[in-house]
Amino acid sequence: MTSLPLVESTACCVSSGGAPMSVDDAEGLARRLKALSDPTRLRLLSIVAGATEQEACVCDLTDPVGLSQPTVSHHLKVLTEAGFLSRSKRGTWAYYRLVPGALDTVAGVLSRQFAAVPPTR
Repeated sequence: MTSLPLVESTACCVSSGGAPMSVDDAEGLARRLKALSDPTRLRLLSIVAGATEQEACVCDLTDPVGLSQPTVSHHLKVLTEAGFLSRSKRGTWAYYRLVPGALDTVAGVLSRQFAAVPPTR
């Protein structure tokens, strides 16, 4: 049996030259996307965005989503911790406002990171 000559292997793929996302950046983006991945949270964001001055009291958010105040407050806390909403307390009620540019920032990261990915056919 004759053996084939040894050929030095080359990379199987050609890199586009773009740097991969760092572990810290990927983990941060994943946390933010996880906060957005819940339908109730998306609805809450849309309600706050559509409210006068893009601000809403938690007391005004329970009926539209059909959930109890503690459950709505939990979802709002997740969105606040992810940086999409800011919270201010007035008396016994909490008011939530969109953080300017927070959604644009996520969209921008996704656009930049995956802009070179060709569409599938």
